[in-house]
Amino acid sequence: MVLKIENGDKLPGSGPVIIAPNHYSEIDPVVVGLAIWKLGRAPRFLAKASLFRVKILGWMLRSSGQVPVERAGATRGSDPMAAAVQVADREQVLVVCPEGTLTRDPAMWPMRGKTGAVRLALQHGIPIHPVAHWGTQKVMARYSKKIHFFPPKTVRVRFGDAVDLSAFAGRPLDGATLSAATDVVMQAITRELEELRDEKAPATRWDPTERGQTETGRF
Repeated sequence: MVLKIENGDKLPGSGPVIIAPNHYSEIDPVVVGLAIWKLGRAPRFLAKASLFRVKILGWMLRSSGQVPVERAGATRGSDPMAAAVQVADREQVLVVCPEGTLTRDPAMWPMRGKTGAVRLALQHGIPIHPVAHWGTQKVMARYSKKIHFFPPKTVRVRFGDAVDLSAFAGRPLDGATLSAATDVVMQAITRELEELRDEKAPATRWDPTERGQTETGRF
């Protein structure tokens, strides 16, 4: 795989930051994490807490600074945002895919986002940077378990400026505010992806609920 990083200077060299990438292949986190690593910072991801209880895997996750998150219905106070605060306190880089799962958009444009990333950003004053990538579908197709390394595929990763969320500062973090702020982030991700694909995204973002699709699993 040939990894080409664009606008890497837009990733802050220090301090806490949330990276919000598009998501359409299972290998996306690896590619985005590798790009961040090549730029001199160590990426952190949210991982299911149950994985930390697996002997060797748990040690690897803890050693690399990943963040354990209990599933819904687990101990109160162990939600993803509470767990991710430690990343902010340690001034690290946290990667959060706002879509929450692989996009349902048939053309692999970013779909409607979830509000977790902007909630963390607004609650703790952490900058959130959009990141777009294109080419991972040639390495690992959507929902495929096969990885195609040869012949080498080119994957481009493009970093964007911090999203301006100042319009939401001081507002109650209710559903309306978080949804509006999330839409701003999704627009920023989409703009970066338009640059990579050299084409315009659909005027209306794909919404699974309006299409009768489930939020998780294959579609």
